[in-house]
Amino acid sequence: MAALVFDLDGTLTDPAVGIGRCMNHALRHHGHPPIADADVPRYIGPPLDESFAAIVRDASAEHVAALVERYRDRYAEIGYAENTIYAGIPEALGALRDAGVTLGTCTAKRTDFAERILDHFGIRRYFAFVSGGDIGVRKAGQLAALLRDGLIDRGATMIGDRAVDILAAKANGLRSVGVLWGHGGSAELRSADPDVLLESPADLPKIVSIRGRASGLPYRVSST
Repeated sequence: MAALVFDLDGTLTDPAVGIGRCMNHALRHHGHPPIADADVPRYIGPPLDESFAAIVRDASAEHVAALVERYRDRYAEIGYAENTIYAGIPEALGALRDAGVTLGTCTAKRTDFAERILDHFGIRRYFAFVSGGDIGVRKAGQLAALLRDGLIDRGATMIGDRAVDILAAKANGLRSVGVLWGHGGSAELRSADPDVLLESPADLPKIVSIRGRASGLPYRVSST
């Protein structure tokens, strides 16, 4: 069965606390005002350099890189653990693995950080591969590399909570699943036009039975 490729932040875990604290650590260090907690979710999902460039709009590429470096100093020490796993994710991953599905992760996070988070929550064992990003690396390119390296094929499905996940899948001719428990929200995901929308982690195992549906979606799956 073709692989299911999961985003990390906002899909498997909620990183809002750690990301917000690390962003503000970097911003304060470089003399910028902090962002409000309510504004953090909009920066979860896109690459970190894009987020800092959006926050500090006149920043040079060198200054953005310095912000990212300061962010990662704190993230490596404590920020990665200021994170929570969504209820039902371990059980859903176990059910998918038991059904014989190959699982992978494709995240904008650097690979070493992603590996630490997956290990921290005891779910690394479910994934056959982890594709991490970096400055200048975009998710569409990560999926293209997974295809090129034979880790996935054109039957794979990308699963994520933000439009960037859906659009990256479309750019590579893959199916896509939007999840509504993360930080993207229904309007953002519907605008990206995923094949399927899921309302709860408990719905993830249902992907196995609905991936063969015809186009003309999104097909919404509800636990109720």
